[in-house]
Amino acid sequence: MIKKTLLLLILAMLLLPGVVFPQDTGLRPAAPGAPFPYVDLNVREAQSNREVVLSIQLLLLLAVLTLAPSILILMTSFLRIAIVFDFVKRALSLQQVPPNQILMGLALFLSLFIMWPTLSTIYNESFKPFAEGEIGIEVMYRNAESPLRLFMYRQMQNDPENIRLFMRMRELPKPNTLADVPTEVLIPAFVLHELTVAFKIGILLFIPFIIIDIVVASTLMSMGMIMLPPVMISLPFKLIVFVLVDGWNLLTLQVVQSFR
Repeated sequence: MIKKTLLLLILAMLLLPGVVFPQDTGLRPAAPGAPFPYVDLNVREAQSNREVVLSIQLLLLLAVLTLAPSILILMTSFLRIAIVFDFVKRALSLQQVPPNQILMGLALFLSLFIMWPTLSTIYNESFKPFAEGEIGIEVMYRNAESPLRLFMYRQMQNDPENIRLFMRMRELPKPNTLADVPTEVLIPAFVLHELTVAFKIGILLFIPFIIIDIVVASTLMSMGMIMLPPVMISLPFKLIVFVLVDGWNLLTLQVVQSFR
C-alpha cells in the first residue's frame, strides 16, 4: 500500500503543470522581455533573387552533407586501404577476426593520417577565410576543390590512362595540364585507378598464402588425409608467418608509402 501511494504521488508531481525541479535541471523561468531565440521554418514565396540564391545554396550544402560519406570513400585514400585490408583478411582465411568494423575504423584513421596535409590546406585556404568573411561561397568551393583535385591527380600522374579513357568518352580534347581535366572526369578516373592499385596489392598479398595452402594440401594428400580440410592446417601456419614478419606494421607502412 505504501509503495502504491508513493507511486501515485510521484505521478501527480510529474503531471502537475508549472512544476520545476531546479536541483535536477538548473533551469529558471525567463524574465519578461528577456531575449529568446525564435526559429522560423515557414515556407513562403521568395521576395527577391537573393533569397532564391540563398535557398539554392542551402540545398546545395545539404546535398554536400548527404554525399559526405561518398566523398570520404571515393575521393580519399580510404578506398585503397579498405580493399587491401579486406584482401588480407581473405588471404589469411579469417572469417570473423578481426571484425570488419575494426578494419574499417583502422582504414578511416589511416586515411585521416594520409589526408591530413590536404585537409589542413582545405581548412586554411577555404573554410577559415570563409568563416572570417574574407571570401564568398564560390571561392570557398574552388579553394576546397583544388587540394582534393591535386591529391587525386598525384596518384594518377604516372599512369593517366584512366583520365584519357574518360576524356575520350566525353569527346574532350587532350588535356595539357590538370586545369584542363574536369572534376567529373577526374573523380571516376581516380576511383578506377584506386581499384586497380588495390587489386594489384591484393594479388601480391595472396601469393605467399596461396603457396602455404598448396604445400599443406599436397602434404595432406600424400599422407592420405583426404577428409581433413586443408584450411584447418594452413590457417595456423599463415597466422604464424604473418606474425613473424610483423605483418600489420609492414602492411601499414607499404600502404601509406604507396600514396607518396
